[in-house]
Amino acid sequence: MAPPLVAGGGLLLAAFLAFSLAASSANAAVSYDHRSLVINGRRRILISGSIHYPRSTPEMWPGLIQKAKDGGLDVIQTYVFWNGHEPVKGQYYFSDRYDLVRFVKLAKQAGLYVHLRIGPYVCAEWNFGGFPVWLKYVPGISFRTDNGPFKAEMQRFVEKIVSMMKSERLFEWQGGPIIMTQVENEFGPMESVGGSGAKPYANWAAKMAVATNTGVPWVMCKQEDAPDTVINTCNGFYCDYFTPNKKNKPTMWTEAWTGWFTSFGGAVPHRPVEDMAFAVARFIQKGGSFVNYYMYHGGTNFGRTAGGPFIATSYDYDAPIDEYGLLRQPKWGHLRDLHKAIKQAEPVLVSGDPTVQSLGNYEKAYVFKSKNGACAAAFLSNYHMNAAVKVRFNGRHYDLPAWSISILPDCKTAVFNTATVKEPTLLPKMHLVVRFAWQSYSEDTNSLDGSAFTKNGLVEQLSMTWDKSDYLWYTTYVNIGANELSKNGQWPQLTIYSAGHSMQVFVNGKSYGSVYGGYNNPKLTYDGHVKMWQGSNKISILSSAVGLPNDGNHFERWNVGVLGPVTVSGLNSGKRDLSHQKWTYQVGLKGESLGLHTVTGSSSVEWGGPGNRQPLTWHKALFTAPAGSDPVALDMGSMGKGQMWVNGHHVGRYWSYKAPSGGCGRCSYAGTYRQDKCRSNCGQLSQRWYHVPRSWLKPGGNLLVVLEEYGGDLAGVAMATRRTT
Repeated sequence: MAPPLVAGGGLLLAAFLAFSLAASSANAAVSYDHRSLVINGRRRILISGSIHYPRSTPEMWPGLIQKAKDGGLDVIQTYVFWNGHEPVKGQYYFSDRYDLVRFVKLAKQAGLYVHLRIGPYVCAEWNFGGFPVWLKYVPGISFRTDNGPFKAEMQRFVEKIVSMMKSERLFEWQGGPIIMTQVENEFGPMESVGGSGAKPYANWAAKMAVATNTGVPWVMCKQEDAPDTVINTCNGFYCDYFTPNKKNKPTMWTEAWTGWFTSFGGAVPHRPVEDMAFAVARFIQKGGSFVNYYMYHGGTNFGRTAGGPFIATSYDYDAPIDEYGLLRQPKWGHLRDLHKAIKQAEPVLVSGDPTVQSLGNYEKAYVFKSKNGACAAAFLSNYHMNAAVKVRFNGRHYDLPAWSISILPDCKTAVFNTATVKEPTLLPKMHLVVRFAWQSYSEDTNSLDGSAFTKNGLVEQLSMTWDKSDYLWYTTYVNIGANELSKNGQWPQLTIYSAGHSMQVFVNGKSYGSVYGGYNNPKLTYDGHVKMWQGSNKISILSSAVGLPNDGNHFERWNVGVLGPVTVSGLNSGKRDLSHQKWTYQVGLKGESLGLHTVTGSSSVEWGGPGNRQPLTWHKALFTAPAGSDPVALDMGSMGKGQMWVNGHHVGRYWSYKAPSGGCGRCSYAGTYRQDKCRSNCGQLSQRWYHVPRSWLKPGGNLLVVLEEYGGDLAGVAMATRRTT
């Protein structure tokens, strides 16, 4: 019954509305107990999958979300990417691939929940771990520790996202899909090396997050000391060993790794679906109630979003939905069948803890009982890595393959076995459809423009570029006297030490080659003989970044670029150290400042014939979009290293970097998953094909622009469509 609207009725009405909202919240609250999350008063076994909105396009989102639902998922999990949403301090961006609200609402429309990992540190093999680069230059800041400037900026962004979600009514108690939120990310392992400020920071982060009143539980993954009001969760290839830090918290697996990321210069990781299914079934049979596949669709590190450094543009992750949005079979189908089997037993799985029966030396039964004590559901496990067995359970016989689990939702019928894959294997193939006719424009490597500036000594690259470009020119001059050059004809030796990640060397406008580091050691050294003459000699070094670090202790302090020493030896006067003399710096390339990747910019310069195999050259071509709706990819395997754009959209970095020839052993699902064995592409390119979203194309007159740093064979560049057969 509504209160009467008398004098002061506005206050009474406000009080009534507040009461109604509170009552609604109570009825639709998301809470938890020892067994699981509780949504609208009902305990749930929840199957979730990570799909990161910036790693696909808005046009792809509905199809990806529907395929996730068809695969038996209840929840979509995503990080929130701070550097994408606030690239400049105080200037926010929530459009196109960063339209977070649209993404969450699409999950709601599909009937799925959302787990929002606000962080705002995300790791995720994402540039700078998701932090905007301007954050590094806030006075007095120190990342992820008990530091006032950092905590103030972090709290401001977390509250911004929570406020946005509330205003759009996207939390579950408001009728939205968000049932859970996350603060920080895998900080627990950092506490042991983070010093005295680590633990206070973790406690502060939890309390700050809870104080935002999202109305849904908060989690902290890999955080064994998460405070009482925050659920600590597990990330890993296996999490059956995991126990939350309080008995009233459910057992949750926020990252069940479906594979691993690819790095330039590394082999491509895979994870057999039999092992993935075994890991999930083993987690559920031991009382787990929430499993999230990381990744369910990995997608693409478009533009310059890849971190690492040296993380590839492809973030396929061997996920059930591949980088292009196609189903990866049998992984998607086998896991779908696993989810169906688990869901058949959901009510009894969340009603109590399992009891364990031994069925043999390697065989066990995990039994979930009904209220009257009868067997209601069971998981039959064979932990032997090689031998299949026949076991007897409840008066019946069951065949268990090696390293497998059978699910009996009624304690009688084995409806699913993790090692028995019934889904056919479908292999993706690329179908060549387009070759290109090229025009080229060469960078001027021997001149500087009005944006150049001079400083004493060598300067760290990121402090100059603020990551607005991968590139920074370092230029200096060497004066050589009449008697300093060797009389035996030996050219002087130039030695350059760099913190990474790649550099090219020019002396008097001539290229003397390039050098680069790698994922495990980004530092590099150039050491070569260069032609110099009497008088002034110009040394130009183009330093290139390949993504900023995304993890590690205080990764904001890591350096990139030429830090020296830089020396010239072989002169009659002895070795010269050039590190402390004047250097002139220029951020980015001329073609970048001209916007050559755009239609307008590309028409602002004179393009010539194809400058094949020339370093630091821009190439462009016009093409007609491939017919049909199959996903599209560029074959860049014949090129060197660089970046590419289609109709002004930044596809990403490409690099024809080969993986070591050894290490691709037989990938077995029986036993603990071995990343060092389950790999492909040994001795081949880490990445050859680069995804171009269909929504970026128009029927005709499409512009492809390629910036080649090292030189390559344009004749090999092609466009293909992808389909599974």
